[in-house]
Amino acid sequence: MRFATVLTGQAWLADDLVSDVLGRAFERWSHITELAEPHAYVRRMIVNDYMSWHRRLARTTPRAEVEPAGHLADGADEHAERDAMIARLARLPRRQRAAVVLRYYVGMSDSDIAAHLGCREVTVRTQISRALAALRLDPAGRSATAQALLEAR
Repeated sequence: MRFATVLTGQAWLADDLVSDVLGRAFERWSHITELAEPHAYVRRMIVNDYMSWHRRLARTTPRAEVEPAGHLADGADEHAERDAMIARLARLPRRQRAAVVLRYYVGMSDSDIAAHLGCREVTVRTQISRALAALRLDPAGRSATAQALLEAR
């Protein structure tokens, strides 16, 4: 559930995603338990469902320019930082977000991420590089270096 929450950026969506995937996994559980890594298989199911959900939704729902929902800080610094990072991750494109979450939250290698996302390793490295560059920008779209120069004036 935590993995899906970080991946989607929204707890309600993660709940729907995990319940759908676990329902399908339950139907095939005898097959899944025979695999070498059943947890990795279910995690892959979550990533695939997340990616296909976006494609289905993009075809049927008109897009609106909506800012991500405000985050509720619980007062602890680490929770506030986590909420801020999830909000920053929510602004990334889905493939970049999935690659970053699989790399830094799950700790997967490039080859494992490529297998999960169905792409090449070089694509994974490109997606992560672009995502990290986007995360380094401030909300106005300037890099940290440009922001420091503006403040020095």
